[in-house]
Amino acid sequence: MTTAVVLGLSVATLIVVLGAFIATTRQDRRAAPANGGDYGSGHGPSYFDPRTIKVGDTVHIAGVRYRAMGALHLSWHGEEWTEHLLDDGTRRYQWLSVQEREVQQEAAHLEVLLWTQVQAQGMVPAKSMLIMEGVEFFPIERGTVPFRAEGMTGLPDRGLLDFADYRANDGRLLSFQRVQGGQWVASYASPLTPGSIQVERLG
Repeated sequence: MTTAVVLGLSVATLIVVLGAFIATTRQDRRAAPANGGDYGSGHGPSYFDPRTIKVGDTVHIAGVRYRAMGALHLSWHGEEWTEHLLDDGTRRYQWLSVQEREVQQEAAHLEVLLWTQVQAQGMVPAKSMLIMEGVEFFPIERGTVPFRAEGMTGLPDRGLLDFADYRANDGRLLSFQRVQGGQWVASYASPLTPGSIQVERLG
């Protein structure tokens, strides 16, 4: 699973930023595309391609206007993807993960997820089932992934992230993550469909 107003991040704000950025592990979702439709590949309706989002863009998602403050470029077992740090102007940060996936003898699809922090103070990701807000989540993947940061993220230019991903029986995704040496934070994922993202660019 990285441009301009985060210079004065406090420790608390940095934790929020890290908490929103739980998108570095999407390994076990290959068999179930998070969104259908076509992001401009020439088949069917064409929508904005979120793979083209850049630091500094103004991003509109479901009626909310965000600024793309920074990005993280990540790789894991031969797969690469990008996480965009979004700010809605009130210092509420979310991460947008964009990854192209191949699904068992089918055409590649684009998985686009919006990640939102969940309160999980003091929780440590278990290797077995855990309960979050009354919902049972089961482990699907854990490990460590390298990242390269771009723009303003509150993170080092390069580093390693530990993660632990979970899924509920209803398909909901939960992920714990920490920069190595830091505290665990957790986020839920919401899949975005084609057409739900629009971008403004200067020039």
